[in-house]
Amino acid sequence: MKIHIKNGRVIDPASGLDQVTDIYVAASHIVGLGAAPADFHANQHLDASGLVISPGLVDLAVRLREPGGEHMATLETEMHASAAGGVTSLACPPDTDPPLDEPGLVEMLKFRARNMPGPRVYPIGALTWKLKGERITEMAELNEAGCIAFSQADAYMENAEVLLRALEYAKTFDLPVWLRPQDPHLGRHGVVHDGVVAARLGLPAIPVPAETVALSTILLLVRETGARVHLARLSSRAGVEMVRAAKRDGLPITCDVGIHHVHLSEMDAADFNAHCHLIPPLRSQRDRDALRQGLADGTIDAICSDHAPVDEDAKELPFQESEAGATGVELLLPLTLKWARETGLPLAQALGYLTHRPAAIMGVPGGAIRVGGPADLCLFDPDEAWTVRPDSLASLGKNSPYLGRELQGRVRYTLIDGHLDYRRA
Repeated sequence: MKIHIKNGRVIDPASGLDQVTDIYVAASHIVGLGAAPADFHANQHLDASGLVISPGLVDLAVRLREPGGEHMATLETEMHASAAGGVTSLACPPDTDPPLDEPGLVEMLKFRARNMPGPRVYPIGALTWKLKGERITEMAELNEAGCIAFSQADAYMENAEVLLRALEYAKTFDLPVWLRPQDPHLGRHGVVHDGVVAARLGLPAIPVPAETVALSTILLLVRETGARVHLARLSSRAGVEMVRAAKRDGLPITCDVGIHHVHLSEMDAADFNAHCHLIPPLRSQRDRDALRQGLADGTIDAICSDHAPVDEDAKELPFQESEAGATGVELLLPLTLKWARETGLPLAQALGYLTHRPAAIMGVPGGAIRVGGPADLCLFDPDEAWTVRPDSLASLGKNSPYLGRELQGRVRYTLIDGHLDYRRA
């Protein structure tokens, strides 16, 4: 299939390209920018007038819920939802049922994903067997099966010695480890930030030290082992300050933040809205502002959706009993555009947090627009307003704090590997 995309505003944060021009696609690659290659005859024409053409989005945390969570979502629905959100590559956390701790499970997931429309799926392997934190997995074998990194997802790691051995193993094979800093004891049963909302509503709380105590341990072990570590879903001002200092010291770390934490705070949960029951919890407005500052100054490397579709019945329970998580893959782009508008950040810089920066963390192709590169493209209208409703979301999970709210910016087309995987009617 040869595709001619014309008259779009092409923005490539990796190279600084920002101009209205044409893109020519053939054999799954970009074969021309501005001018068509010799003997190029398009089978399909896309008029991108008024649209932005960016690299396909790269999402560091999309739960596809298979195997084992089909009552919440299916691989097919979440792959489609990802494409509808402009995502062309995604990392899948290992907290499936069973967890991704054996090569056969990883190979099965990759095989199924390859044989259906949607983004490139990059599994994250389990760091320990069954995510129990007791015995490290055969990371080298899982890497050969297709895992690009290793993680505990949201499972606790109680034994620091096991974490030390895991980081030593990972360093030996130069494998990255992704960790969400959370102490196994502080706030174990909490559901909201330890602040004014928790006190007023009488809900069990998760204090900031639940993040910073674990972060201190991780940073000390990184310093000891030299292992490459990605810190997933920072949530606090203190955590940002610790990462900023560690980066100044030259530690081999990167970090991300979930898109909901860029906008929301504990005050959004003040009416017992279970859609705001997230892990890590939404923290104070001061913490939220520090996360934004951490993005602006480069301390935080990327933004992810932390997509977690949840069964509707599990969100209709009282806040404390509800299941944590929010759908986010279709809201990642419009919420990032909202953040850019509110802070005056140039569009190209904002898109960098969704494209080449997360691609570099994952160590995968994509995230850029260049001749010879993969034709993974997101075409979106930055000005189109739409209301988030259950029927406007392709994901099987309708659990969003933004239900009923109007957002600006919507994907029109998504090309993956040169194929038009999503076209909004």
